[in-house]
Amino acid sequence: MSDTLNSPLQPVLSVENITTEFRINGAWHPAVRDLSFSVKPNETLAIVGESGCGKSITALSVMRLISKTQGRISSGSIRLQGRDLLACSEREMEAIRGDAMSMIFQEPMTSLNPVMTIGDQIAESLRYHRGLSRRQANARALELLELVKIPSAPSRFKDYPHQFSGGMRQRVMIAMALACDPQLLLADEPTTALDVTIQVQILALLAELKERTGMAMVFITHNLGVVASIADRVAVMYGGRIIEEAPVEQLFDRPTHPYTEALLRSMPRVDRDRSELHPIPGQVPPITVRTPGCRYADRCPLRIERCIREVPPLAPVGGNPHHTARCWVRADLPVQESIAS
Repeated sequence: MSDTLNSPLQPVLSVENITTEFRINGAWHPAVRDLSFSVKPNETLAIVGESGCGKSITALSVMRLISKTQGRISSGSIRLQGRDLLACSEREMEAIRGDAMSMIFQEPMTSLNPVMTIGDQIAESLRYHRGLSRRQANARALELLELVKIPSAPSRFKDYPHQFSGGMRQRVMIAMALACDPQLLLADEPTTALDVTIQVQILALLAELKERTGMAMVFITHNLGVVASIADRVAVMYGGRIIEEAPVEQLFDRPTHPYTEALLRSMPRVDRDRSELHPIPGQVPPITVRTPGCRYADRCPLRIERCIREVPPLAPVGGNPHHTARCWVRADLPVQESIAS
C-alpha cells in the first residue's frame, strides 16, 4: 500500500458536502447526505457498507452520471485536480470521462457492448480521447490487453464479450478504464460476481497498476476482507453518510463506530467457527424514511437519547485526526445516559 497519509501531495479528487437526491412520488429524498472525502495520487480509498448505503450513488455522482430526470446533486462540490466538475457542461464531462477519470462497473457483461469486439471497444476510447489512428489505437489496445494479462491477447483481440469468462470480461473493463492513463479510477464492486481465486487476481492486478501509474483509486465494496488487501484508507458508509474513516490498519485494529464493529463481526473468517458470525439485525432504512438523528440508531445496541434526536458530526477518535467517527457514544463528543434496548 502507498504511504500517502501524511503526504503533502494535493488530492486528485476532493468531494465536499455533496448531497444527491432522487425524486420519489413528487418529493426529493437524499440518497447521499453532506458527503466529504478526498483521495491523493497513488492512494486507494475504500468505501464500504451494506447495499443501500449510498456507495454506488457516490461513484455515479463523482462521474456526473446521475439521471437528470429523477435525480440531482443539490449541494456541495466535486473537484478533480482542482477543476469543479459540477460546473462542467455535459460535453466537457464527456471529454473527462474515460480520460482524466474512469470507472469500472460492477457487472462487465452489462457494461460492454455485445456487438463490438473487445479490441474495438478499447481502441474506441483511445481514438476519441487521444486522436490516435485506427492502427495506433489497435496497437495500444493490444498492449493494454497484455497488461491486464489476457491470455493469448492477439488471438482474443477480435473476440466478443460473450466469448470471455466473467474474470476475463472484468480484465477487459479494467483495460478500457486504464486506456487513457486516468488520474482517478472508480471501481464499483469489481470483484463481487467473481469466484475467490479470480478476485485475488483482479485485486493484485489493480494494486500493481495503481503503483505503476500513480493514479488515485476509489474502491467500492461491501466486503471488508477485500478492503484489507487493497486499501490505504477506509470510509464506512451508512444511510448515505460516512460514519467512520481511518487508515486501513487502524480501522481493523480499533473499529469505533458500532456499525463498523458489526460489519467486522459479520465477516466470515477461516480461523473462526461459523457459529461466531453475528448478522446485523434489521436493515438499512430506505431513503424515503426521514430520521432526525443517527440513521443507525434503530439497529444500534449502544444508542442514547441524543442519537435519536441529533445527527452526530464526524469527530476524532482518541484525539487522532486521521481516525474519525460519527457517533455520540464512541467519538470524542459529550454523551448522555444510555437507553440501550
